[in-house]
Amino acid sequence: MIEVSGLTKVYGELTAVSHLDLTIDQGEVFGFLGPNGAGKTTTIKMLVGLLAPTEGTATIKGFDVADDPIGVKEVLGYLPDEPFLYDYLTPREFLRFLGDVRKVENADKKIEELLARFDLDNKADEYCADLSHGMKKKLAFAGAILHSPALAILDEPTSGLDPLSVRKFRETVRKLAAEGTTVFLSTHILEIAEALCTRVGIINRGRLVAVGTPKELKERAQLGESNLEDLFIELTVNDKEEGDKE
Repeated sequence: MIEVSGLTKVYGELTAVSHLDLTIDQGEVFGFLGPNGAGKTTTIKMLVGLLAPTEGTATIKGFDVADDPIGVKEVLGYLPDEPFLYDYLTPREFLRFLGDVRKVENADKKIEELLARFDLDNKADEYCADLSHGMKKKLAFAGAILHSPALAILDEPTSGLDPLSVRKFRETVRKLAAEGTTVFLSTHILEIAEALCTRVGIINRGRLVAVGTPKELKERAQLGESNLEDLFIELTVNDKEEGDKE
C-alpha cells in the first residue's frame, strides 16, 4: 500500500526528515509517533504531495507520489492537522461539493450517514465559519473518508475533540480498517495509538528510530509490561539526551 524509500526533506541546514524507509500493508492502522518538530507533518505532506522531497521516493497503491499525483489523490483521503473548510458553505454543502468532485456514488446517503455519525446533523445547514474547532475537525474527517479511500492519512485527528467524539473516531477507524482501508495516523495521544494501531513507527529528529507492534517494541527495548508512553520516552527523550552529548 505505502512504499517509502530514502525519503528526505532538507531546508537549508536543517534536515527535517532523513532517509525514511517504510512499508505499510493494506488494511493496517499505522501510528506515526514523535515529539513536536520530529518530522511527522513534513513526512505526511510529502506523502500527500504537498511537499516535494529533497530526495527519495514514495508510492501509494502503486502510484508514485511525485510522478502521478492525480492517481494518488484518487485513492487517498487526507485530514490535515488544521483542516481547511469553505466558511460560507454549510457542512452538507461542503460534503456534497466533495462528493461531486470525487464522483461518489450514493453521495447523499453517505453524507447523511456521516453527518449523523459525527453528531453534525443538527449543524448541517449552518455556515462552516460558525462551527467550533472540534466540529470543523469532525467535518473534515467526514470529508476525508466520504469516498471510501484505499488510504486515509490523518494528522493529529483527535486534537480538539471531546471524549465522546474521540470514541466515535476510534470506532470509525476500526470500521475503516475492517473494510480494508489502510489508516496512517499521527497522534500525540499514545493511549489512542496503543489501542488502535497494528504497528507504530517512532520518528525523532527526522529519523525513524523504531517500527513494530507496541508489544514488539517494548520487548526489544526490554521494558517488560510498560506502556507505550514509557517506550516513547525511552526512544525520544533519552535519544535526544544522548544526541546532545555528542
